Amino acid sequence: MQIEMWSDIICPICGMTQLRLRNAVAEFEHADEVEVIHRSFQVHPGIAPEGITQTQLSLNAGMTSKQMNSILRPIEIAADEEGFGGYHAVDRTLGPTDLTHELLAYATDQGRHHEAWTAMFNAHFRANRQLWTLEQLVEFAREIGLDADDARGVLVSRRYKRQVEQEQARGQRMGAYGTPFIVIDEKYGIGGGVDKATFVRAMRQVWDENHPALSMPFGEGDQCGPDGACAV
Repeated sequence: MQIEMWSDIICPICGMTQLRLRNAVAEFEHADEVEVIHRSFQVHPGIAPEGITQTQLSLNAGMTSKQMNSILRPIEIAADEEGFGGYHAVDRTLGPTDLTHELLAYATDQGRHHEAWTAMFNAHFRANRQLWTLEQLVEFAREIGLDADDARGVLVSRRYKRQVEQEQARGQRMGAYGTPFIVIDEKYGIGGGVDKATFVRAMRQVWDENHPALSMPFGEGDQCGPDGACAV
């Protein structure tokens, strides 16, 4: 079973949902048969490189501070209940993540897919790290064991720009208009951050559909078992 999750690294529901999904997979009876793949989807491409606080972004969108807190504080609580520890959806700065996703694509090619995405979510939502400028990302690459000079070269050349754009376009063709967006086996979509029980239920349903029990409408005859006994 393949589960694809389209996310932006600065999307507060995404950071919580990636952990919730991981916990749901661990609870699933066939966890060893599940592959989770992160896909890129940039939600705020127009933010200036110097960044903007979540509070200011919400005010610019016409929300009051009270409305912002009523939406985002529960996300912090939900993330911490999943085991994140110190999740910050409100008290943080956001920025454009085009280069961020290109670094994640490079990390994937270097065999660091899950490590890079998890570390990126942790850095942003736990430590309010700003990870979108060239220097910030090169330092992050070094921290997760990537070659800093190679990472710089990748980001300067924009080698992964088209790949990242194609990932987002594919998600949009499949029905994504925001993040998170989850697709199971390229057929079953889940839009938004759902609870862990819903993820587990979805995996079980898809598993059962792909592994139907054998129907035996004509009954059973005489058989011998692996213990050497025969039932006649």
